[in-house]
Amino acid sequence: MRALAIATLRNEGAFLLEWLAHHRACGFTDFLIFSNDCDDGTDLMLDRLAEMGWLTHIRNPGPHEEGPQWAALKAADRHPLTRAADWVLVLDIDEFVNIHAGDRSLSALIAARPEATAFPLTWRLFGNGGVVRQEDRPVTEIFLRAAPRVLHWPWRALMFKTLFRNDGSYRKLGVHRPRAPVKDRMAAQVWIDGSGARLPDSYATGRLFSDLGADHYGLVQLNHYALGSAEGFLVKSDRGRANREAASADAGYWIERNFAAEEDRSILALDSAGLRADLLADPVLGPLHRAAFAWRQARFAALMAEEPWRALFGRLLLAPPSRVLTPEAARLIWSHGVAARGAQARNNRG
Repeated sequence: MRALAIATLRNEGAFLLEWLAHHRACGFTDFLIFSNDCDDGTDLMLDRLAEMGWLTHIRNPGPHEEGPQWAALKAADRHPLTRAADWVLVLDIDEFVNIHAGDRSLSALIAARPEATAFPLTWRLFGNGGVVRQEDRPVTEIFLRAAPRVLHWPWRALMFKTLFRNDGSYRKLGVHRPRAPVKDRMAAQVWIDGSGARLPDSYATGRLFSDLGADHYGLVQLNHYALGSAEGFLVKSDRGRANREAASADAGYWIERNFAAEEDRSILALDSAGLRADLLADPVLGPLHRAAFAWRQARFAALMAEEPWRALFGRLLLAPPSRVLTPEAARLIWSHGVAARGAQARNNRG
């Protein structure tokens, strides 16, 4: 079985080796990685990893009208690795596949539900946990507190990335799910939730997030370390977001993701430490990794010389972990959304 992971990177060298080792241990056989506008040596690390046979690296310089990730996905649509893959997943470097079945591999996941044509891997958001300083340690070991297994708001917390069988049912890749479904193939689609349950047919053609108020993590989840340390978050915000080149993460982004309701160490059961150590021991990769971490420290210091960035950093330190809303509070938010959509529909008819 050939399983392909596709990612777009910019200035992520400090996290690359952990992410790559984890997903190789998980069972991904191929990696198609695009890089753009790197200042920290990420592109040089990817070149070395390509020389070592770990991945395929494609430089993706801008400008990007729709953002670098969409430009990369258009190129990936046509790439031989995509055409050859049995299963495909598009994900980011702060997302880690966390399988709870069998030996925690992709093979075990697929064996648990062999009829599946797609697994929407629902995010489980891992909060900041009060970590202020950047540390050169695996993020999966630093950040251990997450959103509760059942969450009622915000809906963005339950977005998913889709691991899908590459059988020709979709013509294009997407950030969260495959796109351009082939109409006469949709009847054969079997989408299986992270809980192991079969999902309604609507998921095969249009959904982007799992249902609120349910547990989606019994079989597999996608650990999403969207925040990291407070220092690291400033560097992330300065970088911008891969699918919207000009957009950045701000205090609102932080609040919607900074959950610490439950401890979750389950990802540590998949041992990738040996693979990571081998990569760090490489005479080229090791120094490049350390230089990438030093670049992040220097970039944080440079940002803190400017008042807007100091103000954002102060807000992060002031903010407590985000409160988990009750079902009643979530329904209040939804009720206003329903009312607004109804008013808009009446205006359109009028």
